[in-house]
Amino acid sequence: MYKQKHRTVHIHFIQHEVFEAPGAYLEWAKDRKHDITFSKVYENQPLPETVDNIDILIVMGGPQDPGTTREECPHFDAQAEKALIQKAVEAGRVVVGICLGSQLIGEALGARFEHSPEKEIGVFPIRLTADGLKDEKLNHFGVSLAVGHWHNDMPGLTPQSKVMATSAGCPRQIVAYSNLVYGFQCHMELTPEVVELLIAEELDFLENNTVHAYVQKPEEICKHNFSEMNEKLFQFLDKLAEEYRLTSSLFPDFEKTKK
Repeated sequence: MYKQKHRTVHIHFIQHEVFEAPGAYLEWAKDRKHDITFSKVYENQPLPETVDNIDILIVMGGPQDPGTTREECPHFDAQAEKALIQKAVEAGRVVVGICLGSQLIGEALGARFEHSPEKEIGVFPIRLTADGLKDEKLNHFGVSLAVGHWHNDMPGLTPQSKVMATSAGCPRQIVAYSNLVYGFQCHMELTPEVVELLIAEELDFLENNTVHAYVQKPEEICKHNFSEMNEKLFQFLDKLAEEYRLTSSLFPDFEKTKK
């Protein structure tokens, strides 16, 4: 383990809807006693003007896509979010995007989002690619891991990005844009409480779907135990925060030697 001294990590969440809650990401941040702030844009809370006080920017999902206009959704400003993501990347901060958030990262870096080959809602396995298995922040997932899904689209790819995980329904489940910037199309943050919120939002569709092969019924989704994927996510976030502390000039007092 490494030991942090003096300065805590400041995590800022962008949350687009009450039912797209940060779940396990927030549990991790609280458990590690990181400083936490929010832009709950569905409550018209503003985005930060700068990233000076942000170490880790976490951009959550939502029913929108990066092409959604202010006329279509007044509380969602894709251009402003992409600009903030750009600032964070250029400043060497950690950026993690989930679902819509992953698509916004790709767009901020010049890669257009695309529709996924399949709509996925429920719990299905992802498989790490060769690049994913080489990534020390991700390889504890193993070759295959059952994770949550709730999407229609997927993030775009830049020339420098690497696809780290795929699924049967989507070829871009985890994308590494750099060693500190990751897009998760999958939802490893799901907890029973978050799943209840999501199901309530789409109950009619889930109960009546007969078209989409990768959409589970509500009772099937609820029977899953999300603790394993949550724990795998915690380990990834610990490793990501550790790499940031070790490489960032903002943590000069962080011990660079193991205990």
